[in-house]
Amino acid sequence: MAIAVKDNPESFGLGSILLHWMTALIIIGMYPLGLYIGTLTYYDPDYHTVPYWHKSIGMILLGLLLLRILWRIMNTSPAPLPQPKPLLFATKAVHLLLYLLTITTLVSGYMISTADGRGIEVFNWFEIPALPAVTENQEDIAGEIHFITATLLISLAAIHALAALKHHFINKDKTLTRMLNMRQETHK
Repeated sequence: MAIAVKDNPESFGLGSILLHWMTALIIIGMYPLGLYIGTLTYYDPDYHTVPYWHKSIGMILLGLLLLRILWRIMNTSPAPLPQPKPLLFATKAVHLLLYLLTITTLVSGYMISTADGRGIEVFNWFEIPALPAVTENQEDIAGEIHFITATLLISLAAIHALAALKHHFINKDKTLTRMLNMRQETHK
């Protein structure tokens, strides 16, 4: 059985699945990396290396997120599974909040990194230029926002994952299998 690239009414296609899981894995990895950065001192051997990785991966995540949003706009998503209206509303609200928290975390990270007027070098491949600072103490303000939104994001992502597991193991519906493209249908 070949996996379709685009979504269909019953399941997500390979494009949506890859974008979802790459985004999820990067977010899961970036949070502890960011916490580790907060423990580094100037004399630590990782002081320059780890923040460089964090910034580079963050800019790649931003690109993936923009691609994911574009993909979602240009691609029809599967129809929602039957569920009570309040739960359907909550599901849509959580997905929107995940996008908003990801964008806010990435923008605040960019504002921290570029507050001194230097751009972000992405793995020596290209540079994201800095914009002029928008406020005094931009690095500190953006740092607080970055920490809060990243913590909310990873917490909401954990709840999202637990909800998917609940749907799979307790409700025994297709919520999780649609994002894994494990459908049992036959194609003629």
